[in-house]
Amino acid sequence: MPEKFISLESAIVPLPVENVDTDQIIPARFLKATTRDGFGENLFRDWRYDANNQPIASFVLNNPNYSGKILVGGKNFGSGSSREHAAWAIVDYGFRAVVSSFFADIFKNNALNNGLLPVQVSPDFLSKIFAEVDKDPNTKIRIDLEKQEIILLSTGEKESFDINPYKKECLLNGYDDIDYLLSIKDEIEAYERAG
Repeated sequence: MPEKFISLESAIVPLPVENVDTDQIIPARFLKATTRDGFGENLFRDWRYDANNQPIASFVLNNPNYSGKILVGGKNFGSGSSREHAAWAIVDYGFRAVVSSFFADIFKNNALNNGLLPVQVSPDFLSKIFAEVDKDPNTKIRIDLEKQEIILLSTGEKESFDINPYKKECLLNGYDDIDYLLSIKDEIEAYERAG
C-alpha cells in the first residue's frame, strides 16, 4: 500500500536538464528485477557513476549540498519508453514528488500509480525554482495536494497544478487501484444487489 500523500515540505534536488528520458532515469540493463526494490541505487546510473563505478562529483545526486524528497527536472521529464521502472527508481531513491513544466503522459501515469506525485508547473514558475535554488541550495518547496498548490517558500510565490481526481483521492488515502476498490466494496455490493 503506498504512503499517503497530503502535503510535503522539503528541500529540492535540482536537475535542470530538458528531455530526461526513462533510459536515463533507469538504464535498460537494470530492468531484469521483477520487484520494485533496489532500483533507487541505479537511478540516473550513467550520470551518477563513471565507467569505473566511481561517483561523478558534478552530478547533483552526488552533491551533498542538495537533498530532499522533491526532484525538480527540466521540461519534458520522463519521455521515451513506457517503463514503469523509472517511477520505481525515483520512489525507491526516496523522492515523493517530481516537478517539471511538462511530463510525458505515460511517465505521469506510472508515477501516479506508484505513489509519486508529478507536479506540472508553468515554465516561468520552474525558472523561479531553479533561480532560487541556485542562490540557496536549502531552498524549500511545499506541495499541498488537497489544495493542488505548490509554494516556493523563499518567495511565497505559488501556483496551482492539475491532477486527475481519482488519482488525487488514491494519493491522499494511500490507495493503489485495488485498495480503492476495497474502500468502496460496500457500494459495489449494494449496486450488485440492486441490479
